[in-house]
Amino acid sequence: MNRMEAEFSNLVKAYRKRHMGKGPERVTTTFCKCWAICEMAGNLSPVEKFMAKTGDGRQMLRTARTEMVKEMYRDYPPVEMEELLGAKFVQLFVDIDIEQDLGMSVFVFDQDLEKKFGGK
Repeated sequence: MNRMEAEFSNLVKAYRKRHMGKGPERVTTTFCKCWAICEMAGNLSPVEKFMAKTGDGRQMLRTARTEMVKEMYRDYPPVEMEELLGAKFVQLFVDIDIEQDLGMSVFVFDQDLEKKFGGK
């Protein structure tokens, strides 16, 4: 992870904490073309981990965690991320594996971040 990818990871962590009350414990970002691909570990709160003990709980959490995050970025555009990258945020793809407490977010921007900042 280069310096810009590390800074982007820190912004993702801070954004999630500010808007969700808890951010992921670890974020690793990779720039690939116009995407900032973030792998996130340690996303769930203790209450969510308790809820995840049942199949219905896991499904409810997965839906809430994916749809809520997408809605959050629509309602509160990630201005700090745009400023850091000098690129416009376009779209977000989100998924989470509740059992492993691992999440993936793919941020799409209007510029080739890999060319601009040098990916891995």
